Amino acid sequence: MRANTAKGFRLLKRQHKRSRRRRARLIECITFAACILISGYHPAPNKETPIHTKVDHLVYATPDLARGVEKIERLLGARAVPGGQHPGAGTRNALIGLGDETYLEIIGPDADQPKPARPRRFGIDELQAPRLVTWAAKGTDLEAIVENAKNRGIDLGQVQSGSRRRPDGVLLSWHLTVSPALNEGGIVPFLIDWGSTAHPAATLPKGCVLADLRAEHPDANRVRGGLSVLGLDLPVVSGPVPALIATIKTPHGKVELR
Repeated sequence: MRANTAKGFRLLKRQHKRSRRRRARLIECITFAACILISGYHPAPNKETPIHTKVDHLVYATPDLARGVEKIERLLGARAVPGGQHPGAGTRNALIGLGDETYLEIIGPDADQPKPARPRRFGIDELQAPRLVTWAAKGTDLEAIVENAKNRGIDLGQVQSGSRRRPDGVLLSWHLTVSPALNEGGIVPFLIDWGSTAHPAATLPKGCVLADLRAEHPDANRVRGGLSVLGLDLPVVSGPVPALIATIKTPHGKVELR
């Protein structure tokens, strides 16, 4: 009888301790919740920024600017607006707005300029047909970005200034990263900072919007690693050759541009 009584007492004591611990944990949880409500704290949603919001512009290079503009008009149902010359570079462009701060640049040789001493950018001199060759990502403090990328094995080239004059005579200027060749076949972008210059997309006609951007590359894992160094989550899958694929919303539906 005494043994049963002692055993029962020990059991009640353990249950009492467990009950006290549960009450203590409950009080801690209630206190923590109250602190959150009082402070107005709201956890940030764990969502990545869509890649198309990081795109400054897409580069559609062509061996003949007029033909490139016509092809894009057939695809998108929108006529490109004349951009202007790139003095000394031997190129000229036309633009189509793809959002408030995003646009499509159609770029080709400028017949009104002499052939430049150096090859035109984006491999234009070797192109046989128009294609989406690369893209520009939005950036600031480009020197710091270039140095950080270099320390982690990604060569973005050098930061240079650029300019072009609009048909109305207004000179646009910017800073951008320039490398001798397309980085990973154009999948890794160059960076651009417009500084105090108004973004070109602001004055372009509306109608088309960039909905998505993805890529293909023979070494997709390596390219994804390079993009992650720049904080860019561009989807890249394995493919036979480097390729950019843009999905664009047009007045007639979605169109894929390569």
